Amino acid sequence: MAHRRLAAPLLALVCLMGAITPQEPADLVLRGGKVAVVDDNFTTAEAIAVRGYEVVATGTDGEIDAYIGADTEVIELDGRLAIPGFIEGHGHFLGLGRAKMILDLNGVSSWNGIIAMVEAKARELEPGEWIFGRGWHQEKWEHTPMPNVDGVPLHHGLSEVTPDNPVVLSHASGHAAFVNELAMQLAGITDDTEDPDGGTIVRDANGHATGLLRETAQGILRAARADADEMSDADREAEFRLQVQLAGQAALENGVTSFQDAGTGFGGIDRLRDMAEAGELPVRLYVMVRGQSHAELDARLPDYLMIPEGNDFMAVRGFKHSIDGALGPHGAWLLEPYADLAGSAGLETTPVDVIETTAAIAIKHGFQLNTHAIGDRANREVLDLYERAFEAAGIDGSERRWRIEHAQHLHPDDIPRFAGMGVIASMQGIHCTSDAPWVFRRLGAERAESGAYMWSDLIDSGAVVTNGTDVPVEDISPIASYYASVSRRMADGEIFFPEQRMTREEALRSYTTWAAYAAFEEHLKGKLEPGMLADITVLSQDILTIPEEEIPATEIDFTIVGGEVRYRR
Repeated sequence: MAHRRLAAPLLALVCLMGAITPQEPADLVLRGGKVAVVDDNFTTAEAIAVRGYEVVATGTDGEIDAYIGADTEVIELDGRLAIPGFIEGHGHFLGLGRAKMILDLNGVSSWNGIIAMVEAKARELEPGEWIFGRGWHQEKWEHTPMPNVDGVPLHHGLSEVTPDNPVVLSHASGHAAFVNELAMQLAGITDDTEDPDGGTIVRDANGHATGLLRETAQGILRAARADADEMSDADREAEFRLQVQLAGQAALENGVTSFQDAGTGFGGIDRLRDMAEAGELPVRLYVMVRGQSHAELDARLPDYLMIPEGNDFMAVRGFKHSIDGALGPHGAWLLEPYADLAGSAGLETTPVDVIETTAAIAIKHGFQLNTHAIGDRANREVLDLYERAFEAAGIDGSERRWRIEHAQHLHPDDIPRFAGMGVIASMQGIHCTSDAPWVFRRLGAERAESGAYMWSDLIDSGAVVTNGTDVPVEDISPIASYYASVSRRMADGEIFFPEQRMTREEALRSYTTWAAYAAFEEHLKGKLEPGMLADITVLSQDILTIPEEEIPATEIDFTIVGGEVRYRR
């Protein structure tokens, strides 16, 4: 009997060993957790094996153990969730780096607090040195400063503490700037300076410039600021590389393995391409061309087309345009006037016919066109001009995957047009819950309910919806934007139109497979199937199943790019 009792487990062991066929060893194995493959069926596994820069297998721990060799690095997940690396669907990569190098005003809760921060910075500088900052938002201050125009203060308090240093403080949205008296003097801005097309020099009741410059009016500062940017070629290159380093570090710490940059000029692309070819980019970039004339685009685009293969870290195949501004500074272009600024329906920052010419160039060279549109009028105008461009060229628009960046406020009649035309809604979940407390003031209750951040209606209609943060407008955290997407819960606990929430699966797809599709990269990334890039993010807990209120506490434990662990918590 004793012999028979030993024979049974021995036979089981032999059968088990026979079931595990040794494989060529992997370079990296993650096991003992939950792997969200994010394939068509949203299957999950216990473990994943990586060889080189590609996924070679997913399966049970027992199946993947066959890939462990003497030199295989093994990461024990201990029940944690591994997902395809987050894809930042719309952000400003170099802007993120620069934001790390100037005054960060995002967490300052009052205008007086901002003045104090700028005053302290001025003490560190020589007279004439410029002070830059970004991140203020008048709707997020605890108190409205007095006096003010549209909730934004006058420049006098700032000018008093910085008489010798020009100051430029960018709005969180990037669609307005607040400057002191010296900056206005250097830029030649007086009470009589005319507003540029698509911009506003805000004035008080007496016609005096307040210091607030909306949209294209910020461009008046460009010549004056050029003096602040004077530096040697070596210093400029060092600063550029520091921006890339800081942006990449922030991305990796937040589990972002790919970043869709909304846009950079040819000069910046040249530098990024050099870094990519030298293997010096920290994350993968999909870069939209921006800020070039039509003549430059038509002549030079063929030299800048970059379609990634294998473990390439850079792609260029689209360009960025903007037709309006942002809702916060009253720059979004609306079909009807603002509820809290009856004399304005926003700003058309770029004439429609200019973007139509851009569209023709995009079709000619096979490039994707990605147009910033926030207001309902702006979105309608972009859909209309896309439709005209497709019809004129006799092409199926869905094959071109043109995008509308933000698509925040839509007329109900325009929602089904996205899927019908194959236009991608490149949205940012975090904008909803960040903006929601003052959306009602800007739009009124009816427009807010019928057209603000219509994620569910767009998805249900068949449209592709991507996710991101528009960093540095918001923090780069995909966890925060994922939570906003599935909860739509504001800081005060209220839920902003819950019927438009994404499911958890939809929210993850918007940050992985759908985002990859929006850059023509679904064959490379967004899933953890064999043959796909081994871009993997390991989370401290399972955001697909934990109680909703626990999602914001999720941390990034590992960020893996091309099979290389580039961040460990």
